[in-house]
Amino acid sequence: MMWVIIVGMALILFFNRYLFLEPRLPIRLNRGVKEFLGFAVPGMLTAICGPIIFVKDRALNPSLDNPYLLAGLCAIGLMVWSRNVLLSVVSSVALFYLFRWWL
Repeated sequence: MMWVIIVGMALILFFNRYLFLEPRLPIRLNRGVKEFLGFAVPGMLTAICGPIIFVKDRALNPSLDNPYLLAGLCAIGLMVWSRNVLLSVVSSVALFYLFRWWL
């Protein structure tokens, strides 16, 4: 049963992407929809990362001894300062492990 669900979801995902990527199909999105879909990735990343950063043992943990919060703030600062994704990711992961070891 699990394989049927996995294959079914893969087919749904494939055809969902295929409809928008195949240039011969007559489906076109207007400008408003394209702008709206531009917010999907930041919203999804916020929904995934928010609980990881702010919740510990089913309770809110916004303190400065939280290595996830400190590394997240450093990642935001590095990205704003450098505008280099690779530098920001590598540096913030290294800082996370440093904060985790130190705190």
